[in-house]
Amino acid sequence: MNTNQIQVIAPYRYNDTWVFDDENVGLFREPFVVGIPEILEAAMKAEGIAGSKLLLHFSGAQFPGYKKKLTWIREEFGGNWYKDEAGREGWLCPALFKYFDEAPAEIYADFRLANPVRGTTK
Repeated sequence: MNTNQIQVIAPYRYNDTWVFDDENVGLFREPFVVGIPEILEAAMKAEGIAGSKLLLHFSGAQFPGYKKKLTWIREEFGGNWYKDEAGREGWLCPALFKYFDEAPAEIYADFRLANPVRGTTK
């Protein structure tokens, strides 16, 4: 498990879903599934962000500038269900435990385009 307070991954679109790689914890094309892509895309839309590669900072604690908060609901099939502020639910698979010892009660996230065009603010 990574012990940093704030983690960073770079989700990207692959085969019509959001995935990410993290060689530090042995993940390659790890997909976001069951509601998480919809939560991510709704958050991007609300922020006016469109793209196919992001930088996503996340933590089990609040940090300055976070844009999204997910609240734990329940455990199922080794993963954990979370909901966003709008009530959308999504399941985070057991890869969550590559970053946390236990499922956090809340996950806070900030995201932006991974390689924005010069002159843009997002």
